[in-house]
Amino acid sequence: MADLRGKYDYAIQTAKKIGFQGAATQEGEKLHFKGTVKSEDEKNQIWNAIKTIGDWKNDIIAEIQVVAQPAAVGTSGAGSRTYTVKSGDTLSKIAKEHLGDANAYMKIFNANSDQLTDPDKIKPGQVLKIPV
Repeated sequence: MADLRGKYDYAIQTAKKIGFQGAATQEGEKLHFKGTVKSEDEKNQIWNAIKTIGDWKNDIIAEIQVVAQPAAVGTSGAGSRTYTVKSGDTLSKIAKEHLGDANAYMKIFNANSDQLTDPDKIKPGQVLKIPV
């Protein structure tokens, strides 16, 4: 039986580094990544590390879930809300729904400058902070 944990050590180390809550366990000829991360970006980092091995499709079964983290106690975001982006959403649509004004989309963009680089590029699954 091949040592898949050794073969995918880079992906395992990447997962540990970003705080993956779960495990990578070998079962037979497959390596199972099962657990949770805090953002879509962290999930993508693990996938990118897995895909550095050319035949990963033959070796990997992955169930990596994104779980929104509660805001840390004592942050200045007291009273802030979050919204998980769905397919078809735009910042304007989210702003109209949550702030009452589609033109307030830049408030949401600015509140999420840690994860957004362009107001026109949001992805389903992203968890955005909605300013109050």
